[in-house]
Amino acid sequence: MSACTTCGACCASFRVDFSVYEHEEHGGRVPAGLAVGVTDSTCRMRGTDHARPRCAALYGKIGEKAICGIYEWRPSPCREFEEGSDACAQARRRHGLDPLPHDI
Repeated sequence: MSACTTCGACCASFRVDFSVYEHEEHGGRVPAGLAVGVTDSTCRMRGTDHARPRCAALYGKIGEKAICGIYEWRPSPCREFEEGSDACAQARRRHGLDPLPHDI
């Protein structure tokens, strides 16, 4: 299992905005109730706009056993987030975790 499916640091570090067309109510796969409308064309994952963000779909303890409850249906920003990227390292540092090795 990759660090991306157990770490969770990114899910508790960044705002997650995505197209309304990814939301279940508009034909997408992100479940209703886990996102809020921001504009006519944008939704946001619940919990990611708090001062201390934490996605409402995240379960468990960051860095130990954290999983996305909607991993198969997560929005495009989550799908595009790169394990081991600079943003990944930044998120991990925010939670007191070492960056991932470069050879993953």
